[in-house]
Amino acid sequence: MSRELLERSNEDGGELVEEMTEAVVGSNEDPAEETEDPEPLEPDDDGGTFQQVTNLLNIMDSGSAKTDAAGGAGPDMRKMLASVIITEKATTEPSAVINALIRCLQVPEISTQRKVNIYNILQEIIQQEGELEDQGVQRLVAIASKEMRESPEVEGYVKAEVASDTLVALSRNHFNLVMYELQHHLKPLNLTDEFVIVTLAKLANGNVFEFMPYMGITLATIFTMLRLTNEAKMCQVICSGTVPTLLEGGGLGRPCPAAAPRGSPPPPCSVAMETFCETVQFYLRHLEDSVYPVMTEDQFAMKLFPMYRYFVTVWLRNHNPEVKLGVIKSLKPMLTLLLPNDDLRNQLYDYIPLLLAEYRGGLEALFITQVLRQILETSVTTNTPVPQMQLHTIFTELHVQVCSKAPAQQQYSSQNLAEIVHCFIALARSYPKELMKFFLGQMEMSQEAIRVGTLTLIRAIVSAAEPRMNVRTIYLAIRVVKTTLSDTRFKVRMAILRIIGQLALSGYQDRIKGWGLKYVSVQLTLSTYKLTNRRESFYQRDLEEKMVHKVTMDTVRIVTSSVSGMTNEFWLRLLCYIMETDHTEALTPICISLTNLVGRQPRTKDVEASVAGESRHVDLPAPQKLLARLLVLMSSPYKGEGRGIAMLNLLRTLSQSIAPAMADMWELEIPLLVKYLEEHTEFTWNQKTWEDKLIQFLRNSLKKTRGSNWSLRLSKELNNQIESFDSPSLEKGFLYRALGFTLATGLEADKVETLLLDLLYKTDYGNDFDREGVILCFGLCARGQVKTVLNVLHDFEERIQESEQSWQIGAWRKDHPWRRETVKGALMVMYSCVASYCHPQMLLTHVDTPITAKIIHHFSSSCQDICLKMAFLKSVVQVTDAIGNIKDLEDFEFAQKMSLTGIIIATIKAEPTDSLVSPVRTMAIEALSHLSSLKPFYSTEENNELMDISVHSVISLQPPLEDNESIQTLYANALQALEHLMEGLMQRQLDPKGLQEMVHLLEKWILSEREGEREKAMNLHLRLLQIHVQSVGVCIPLKLGQFGTLVGLIAPRTCDSHTRTRMASMDVLSSLLDLHASQTCSLWGPSEELELAKCKEDLQGLDMEEIFSASSRIAKVVCMQFNCDEVVSLIRKLCENIGAMDLWHDKASVTWIGTFLQRRTKELEDKVAEILGAILVHLPVADHPEVRRLFIEGILLLAHYHQETVLTSLLRQPLPMESHLTEVWLAVAENVPFARTMLHGLMGRLQARFTPRANATSKADIWRLAAVDPLMTLCTIHLLIQKMDMDDKVLDLFPDLIYTLLLQLSGSQEPEAVSPVLKTWRLVHMGTLPKETNLQRITIKSMKLLFRRLSSEQLVRTLEERGVWSLLQTSSTFLQGAGLLARFCMRNMEGYRQRLSELVLRGMDSDVLSCRISSTAVCVEFMSDPVLYQEKLLKPTVLMLEKGVDQEDEALRVLSLRALGNMALGAPKKVRQYRKLLLEKCLGSLREPVVTSVTSEGMEALAKILAELREGDVGSSFGIISERCRAFFDNESELLRLKAFVLFGKLAKLVRISKKHFFKEEVKKAWIPLMLHCRDPCSEAAQACMTTMFQCVHFWGRKALENSPGRSNTSAAEEMTVFQMMLCSIPTQKKPAVLYSFLLETMTYVNSNLPRIRIAACDLAGIIMQQMPAPHLKKLDFPALRNSLQELQLDLDPGVRRAALGTLKVLDTCCRHQLLASPEGIC
Repeated sequence: MSRELLERSNEDGGELVEEMTEAVVGSNEDPAEETEDPEPLEPDDDGGTFQQVTNLLNIMDSGSAKTDAAGGAGPDMRKMLASVIITEKATTEPSAVINALIRCLQVPEISTQRKVNIYNILQEIIQQEGELEDQGVQRLVAIASKEMRESPEVEGYVKAEVASDTLVALSRNHFNLVMYELQHHLKPLNLTDEFVIVTLAKLANGNVFEFMPYMGITLATIFTMLRLTNEAKMCQVICSGTVPTLLEGGGLGRPCPAAAPRGSPPPPCSVAMETFCETVQFYLRHLEDSVYPVMTEDQFAMKLFPMYRYFVTVWLRNHNPEVKLGVIKSLKPMLTLLLPNDDLRNQLYDYIPLLLAEYRGGLEALFITQVLRQILETSVTTNTPVPQMQLHTIFTELHVQVCSKAPAQQQYSSQNLAEIVHCFIALARSYPKELMKFFLGQMEMSQEAIRVGTLTLIRAIVSAAEPRMNVRTIYLAIRVVKTTLSDTRFKVRMAILRIIGQLALSGYQDRIKGWGLKYVSVQLTLSTYKLTNRRESFYQRDLEEKMVHKVTMDTVRIVTSSVSGMTNEFWLRLLCYIMETDHTEALTPICISLTNLVGRQPRTKDVEASVAGESRHVDLPAPQKLLARLLVLMSSPYKGEGRGIAMLNLLRTLSQSIAPAMADMWELEIPLLVKYLEEHTEFTWNQKTWEDKLIQFLRNSLKKTRGSNWSLRLSKELNNQIESFDSPSLEKGFLYRALGFTLATGLEADKVETLLLDLLYKTDYGNDFDREGVILCFGLCARGQVKTVLNVLHDFEERIQESEQSWQIGAWRKDHPWRRETVKGALMVMYSCVASYCHPQMLLTHVDTPITAKIIHHFSSSCQDICLKMAFLKSVVQVTDAIGNIKDLEDFEFAQKMSLTGIIIATIKAEPTDSLVSPVRTMAIEALSHLSSLKPFYSTEENNELMDISVHSVISLQPPLEDNESIQTLYANALQALEHLMEGLMQRQLDPKGLQEMVHLLEKWILSEREGEREKAMNLHLRLLQIHVQSVGVCIPLKLGQFGTLVGLIAPRTCDSHTRTRMASMDVLSSLLDLHASQTCSLWGPSEELELAKCKEDLQGLDMEEIFSASSRIAKVVCMQFNCDEVVSLIRKLCENIGAMDLWHDKASVTWIGTFLQRRTKELEDKVAEILGAILVHLPVADHPEVRRLFIEGILLLAHYHQETVLTSLLRQPLPMESHLTEVWLAVAENVPFARTMLHGLMGRLQARFTPRANATSKADIWRLAAVDPLMTLCTIHLLIQKMDMDDKVLDLFPDLIYTLLLQLSGSQEPEAVSPVLKTWRLVHMGTLPKETNLQRITIKSMKLLFRRLSSEQLVRTLEERGVWSLLQTSSTFLQGAGLLARFCMRNMEGYRQRLSELVLRGMDSDVLSCRISSTAVCVEFMSDPVLYQEKLLKPTVLMLEKGVDQEDEALRVLSLRALGNMALGAPKKVRQYRKLLLEKCLGSLREPVVTSVTSEGMEALAKILAELREGDVGSSFGIISERCRAFFDNESELLRLKAFVLFGKLAKLVRISKKHFFKEEVKKAWIPLMLHCRDPCSEAAQACMTTMFQCVHFWGRKALENSPGRSNTSAAEEMTVFQMMLCSIPTQKKPAVLYSFLLETMTYVNSNLPRIRIAACDLAGIIMQQMPAPHLKKLDFPALRNSLQELQLDLDPGVRRAALGTLKVLDTCCRHQLLASPEGIC
């Protein structure tokens, strides 16, 4: 083998072998470099061998070395090859190699893996070479022994294991040396190393006869170690001979190889005590092969018993489960040697309780039970039973194992139960009475698990093999079983049934007669009843009963096959079971059992006589009832495990008992039926064939009883069994058939009528299966009883009072609430079925009346739903087929034909024309086909009408889907029926006058996706056209547009993928052109005919491109033959069929359209809208891009010639914009010049709202001025902006686009953004447009996109950051957003300023208010920039703004004033030039009536303007401005007060010398409001007021006042108080009268509406009174002042009340001072 490996490796990895060779050869060049060893090494005779071995071992160690690139050999292959090379070398130099390996073992610090490799190689060499030199063997034994004993744990176990295996390998040829070494280390009372024992066990297993002389001393020595063993590991080694860690897979070693012993001993399983015992057994079995006997079996037993005793009494109590398991496993082989010894056996029994006690621990129970079984079975075979005192413990422990669930950790529970059963069998043989007494006691506990377990054990005892149990034991067991017969739990019942069956099988048949058979019959009845009356909610119970029933049936089969002399009662019970049970699955075993029983019973003449004595109380089934039952059940012969054969055999067995007259015939017929069933299976048999055989069997059987009432009685039994079977079922179907045949043979008509009438009443007509079964039964009965059947039907109809008001049939049967339509349908089919089965002569007599008349009556008086229609049509077909099958009809005419035809035509018309949901249509056409063959024949008109109706009914049906087989079948049947009808009616059907109707009828077939249908339709079209030309010609010309419609339908078919269809379409087209030329006298000449013929030849090819080219040429030839109306109808028809066919059809259609448009566009000006409308409607249907592209090219072609018409039509399409319309505009965007033109047109449509309405002067103007939806226009503009390439010419449109969109956005802010006129143009859609599709959002979206296309990221980012788009979206902030947008455009788009300015001026002059407002808002920003001045547009702008100020609209006035004020920002130098206009318009806004926004804007504008003027520029307006400012100081509007304070401050700055005196007076007039409003509730107004006040301080002429504010650290209120006090102190000295006037003016403000002003007035009044000199105090009206201040005490504001109180105190103080100074008491 090694050479083969070398050869294979040489092939697979040559370089690897070369490496190995180099390792061997190269070693001779360098002597061995050995590591110093602490022990002297013997010299090597050949240093080269040692080096070679070392190199190869190094290769084996290098597991991660690189593999050979060519050979791909991995580390495993390298290791194997190195090992093989060493082994091969040992064949020539064994001593040298072994010495070298030994030297390698002695190298210090050698790795574990290297030692393992060396020992493995040594084992291979030893096995290969056999005997070796003693010197080398001794060295190896010593080294291996030392390695084995001194190796540390964990990885040392690996080295110890391979060292042990090496010693075992050496023992085969050097046993004494190895044994000496091991015995040297095995000393009495000295605990040796575990591997010494392991190795001894391996030696015993591999060298049985050599080891036997040492067995005694080995066992004796090991026994002395038992007391010294404290470790679990050593205990396991001694018991089972294994080192635990090694067995668990730890380490690198492989499994220990045990040498095969001489003489083939038992297979080794890791030795020690277990192995020693097995070795002894092998030795004793082969004692004759031993050279020298050593010890006898008893001697071995005596040596083993002390160890056994120690194991059981000491080690078995160890807490380590592994030790216990090892002890238990070792007991079995030890007992094999101990139990045969009579002296030791009784001693062994004493230790049984110790074994039983281990069941309570966690040990695997199987091993304990095996030991116990061994003891018990030995006690039986040796007839030395265990002590009786131990029986109860044994019974209890074992019984618990059977009756309780095994713990989860028990892996061998099933095997343990089997072992326990054997234990109980052994106990039953030894102590039957005691065991049964124990079982009886257990039964009394009534626990299900205990009873089932006990019964299972009894069954096992009964079934015990030889020797059989004695009769006494069986008797006792049966007594125990009988105590549980009343238990109804399913597991107990099954256990009892199994015991009964086992008793019968085991030969105790006599023991079950009576109680056993009765129990079986009761369980059979009980389980069957529960299964047939089960409820859905008790699924678990049903499963349990099924299990009980199965066990019962098995027991019945066992009992009936094994028990002879069965009681008649049991036989009768089984027979009645067949008749009564609804659980038919059990019939097969019952029939087999009955057949077996009948075969075992003595033959009698009659069944009744055989059981009359014992079973008088049981009713025997009648022969007819039994035959009917079995016959019906046999209709499904393979159900219930093949019940057909079982029942046939039972019938044959009971033939004499059932019907002696039939017995002989049955003896011949039944074997043939059985043979048929045996030759087939449930997969190969034919149901109809089998039923025919059974019917024939029934017919032959009834012939034997002809002349008697046997058949009538059988009919009654069959009728009675109808309700015993479900619907639908094969059994019930056969039952109806058998009943029909049986009734047909009845002799007494009145009794047959009674049975038939009863059958009619109890039938559930709502059940399709039952209804059809009764119909078949009546038809079969009509074969021999036609008059009787018709009488029964008539009688049934009269009894149920067949009037329209009295169809309450449910009164007879409450459980079958029939529907009148269902009964009517059943009666119709019954009559037709009677017609199908009755004799031909009888049919001709009754077919018109009553059969057909009744059918018509029932259908006409019904609701005529689908089921009734199908029943009626089925009846018609059956009746007409029956008439048609009569050979000699002679002159018979079907009188009811026209009535039936009218009903069928109405039925066909009532069917849906677009779907096929039922076979009614097919059945109606089939009925017409059958009626057409009967006399009287239809007239020509009637034929045409029938074909027209039938074709229209079928031709419109769509082909069914492939996965719907039922609809496919219906569809195929309908086409087949139509074809069959047309075969007889087609020639009389085609009328030239109905050309258009027939073509319309065929249109969908012409457009069908199936080639055959298209070809058939086209050929039919051609034939219709030919007949029309031949019959009508030029007499009746085609209607206007009809020619174009006909050509439009046919033209695309010239590109059909089917050649014959193309040719037929070309023929149809030629015929149409000839007809048109003859009717219109057009210029259709030979040249056109020649070109058309060439095109027809090209159409015969297979290249579709050539075919397409030929079709295009045809279009060019024929296009000039059409007038404008025909062109429109042609294009409309071509568009209608887009998408109905394949790509070539659609391409041909659009190519024809394109050809006609290219050649006739200029002539179609009045038809453009119609053509474009047709194209746009059908453009979405075009799925293929090429077809859509051609369509769009046609639209663009129209647009080039008729732009306004096309643009209006496109803009009148509904929103949201559909994909096809988007595609049109995308095509426009691709052509940039054309797109720029279209953008101009779109902007014109939007701007039309803001320009005066013009009058149309041409058709183009009419379309241009037509109303369109601005939202659609905006969507289109957005799409074009998005998709167009932005070149310089397109960017020139930017100002116009922005301005137009902004105007549109301003218009969309109005309440009604869409003109009411446009609503008439918008198509109505279900639902509403998306929220994002509105005027504002689309406009802003377009503006955003336009700015992005400008590539100005800074501008786009600025607009987003400033929220311009959000401001533009709402009407309240729109103007603000428009202003911001204009501002940023002015700053970032210098190139578009001029154009934007021009557009703004145009918008300001618009008649539309929103346009003027938006333009003015933009102009506000323009006025703040020099652009208008630079572009010389300032003057017209100012004039427009002047007009805007005078308008009524508030927003327009505000914006105009703001723009005028911004002139000071944009053109400050021009303010003086326009100062008169500016001051006039601004002052005008300050006059009455006051509008807050306008007045505030006017004051703000004045403030800007005054900043650019000088004192003299204002002139007389100065005083007016000052006066109007003071007027607004006390205004309720915070804004007006704020603007007034600011403006007054501007005036103060403007004042120079000329106006100083004037303005000083103005300041005095304004001083009190200014001081009071410094505490204005509006913080901005207060701040502005304070600023203005301090600007006016210098007019008082006091420097201290100018510098007073802000110098102290006091608060603002305190600072203002100090200021007021300083100010009031100035007039005190010089002009005290001023203080008096100030006080009077201040007191007027205490009634102000503003609480803070009232507070300020109180405070100021107090300050003034404090500063007022005494003379002037006399002038004060103290009572009036006090009253005013006291009224303020009632003010709602607490601050006012506090301020008034303070002032009141000041007033009181002044009053007291005045009293002191003036005795008159003026206060």
